[in-house]
Amino acid sequence: MTIEDSRYEAVRGRDARFDGVFFFAVATTGIYCRPSCPAITPKRRNVTFYPTAAAAQGAGYRACRRCRPDAVPGSAEWNARADVVGRAVRLIGDGIVDREGVAGLADRLGYSTRQVQRQLTAELGAGPIALARAQRGHTARVLLQTTTLQAAEIAFAAGFASVRQFNDTIRAIYAATPSELRAGRPGRTSRCGPVTPESGRAGVPLRLAHRGPYAAVEVFDYLAARALTGIEEITGERGSRTYRRTLRLPGGPGVAEVGEEPGAGGWLACRLHLTDLRDLTTATQRIRRLFDLDADPLAVAERLAVDPALAPLVAARPGLRVPGTADPHELAVRVVLGEGMSTAAGRRLGGALVAAFGQPLCEPSGGLTHLFPRADVLAGVGQDPSQLSADLGALGFSAERCRALLTVTGALADGTVVLDPGADRAASERALLALPGIGPGAAGRIRMRALGDPDVPLTDDLEVRAGMRRAGARVDGAEGWRPWSSYAMVHFWTAP
Repeated sequence: MTIEDSRYEAVRGRDARFDGVFFFAVATTGIYCRPSCPAITPKRRNVTFYPTAAAAQGAGYRACRRCRPDAVPGSAEWNARADVVGRAVRLIGDGIVDREGVAGLADRLGYSTRQVQRQLTAELGAGPIALARAQRGHTARVLLQTTTLQAAEIAFAAGFASVRQFNDTIRAIYAATPSELRAGRPGRTSRCGPVTPESGRAGVPLRLAHRGPYAAVEVFDYLAARALTGIEEITGERGSRTYRRTLRLPGGPGVAEVGEEPGAGGWLACRLHLTDLRDLTTATQRIRRLFDLDADPLAVAERLAVDPALAPLVAARPGLRVPGTADPHELAVRVVLGEGMSTAAGRRLGGALVAAFGQPLCEPSGGLTHLFPRADVLAGVGQDPSQLSADLGALGFSAERCRALLTVTGALADGTVVLDPGADRAASERALLALPGIGPGAAGRIRMRALGDPDVPLTDDLEVRAGMRRAGARVDGAEGWRPWSSYAMVHFWTAP
């Protein structure tokens, strides 16, 4: 059986595991769909497969209005891959092409624009501009169907250069005008409130799709135990909580709210309050990384369950995720703060740091009052180093922890260490290890959570070792966890 035959069987079975992994287009209807589309299965001879929605759009197909293929979770492959294509996809998702153009993308990757264009087109069937265009189209659809903004406002908020470009793109992708797309909005509801145009005034409501089971309680427990006063808060009772946090975005501060209870269709309810609506795509992708929503839990479970020690842990907590971060610099600082101390002590120290050095919001939102301090502020760029050390000491920082904090924030501020979504993970880890006071455990945790690497075996970590002993796992079995070692670490961290 060929790869395309296997994909057709997935379409016949409406297998949601492959949503976002590939798309199929139907020649007789001119539309493209996700594999789980509930429509009648087309004949094999009429079907063509594409690796991305942008490739299907580039071939002249419009998005199915029934299954909404533009709203699927991203492929877990792009989180696993460390090559230039994987790095490029992560950067485009973060909005780099919209903010810095293809030249900015290529510069961050260390390649020429021609090389980036060639490699993306060869593997994804679309270049960086087409991929960014598909992303802008999805953003525009969300804004059309959830806010009362005028079409011109939405065009520029979604990243289009002109209203004409916006209109042409919407017609090409959805075979409808913006007005027709808005008129056809679904009347659905979510835990974060009803999704209606009026609700857009109080933030943009979203459904953040994921594939397979999602261990929401465990993820929210993890976040609740580490929430820093001023930038994060958890409201509600366990099982129906809402996680709220501030976001530092290119256009200004934002606030994200994510509901704990997964939707029946495989999504988490989210609401984003943004200073600048042009940050919608960037904010969405950062929350997706924080909650690890592009993971493939079934592939992870299949691999890890082969280990006799991990099999019962995997069965007990299906869909366990690796909590990521909405801000890689923040995560790096928090890892350094937490080294060698309890979670509660690290939380208290982090809260003191936010209160002393964080940027206050113009208007508090519930318990959210600050943005996490910038790396250059914590590094003391342009300040008296001795005074900064004294200020940190007054907050309870030991001399050793103070030196480690100044070292890592200085490296982040001057670019010695790069932690953006497209960073070379191995190079970033080497740069971290070259810093005095940063050991393999801290560097590995930063690589795992700040850079979203799904394959980081932290077998020397004390918490992991303790979990492995409780589970009866063997260190020499670590090779069998690849390429999902990070998920094995979370199972061991939380092993009963």
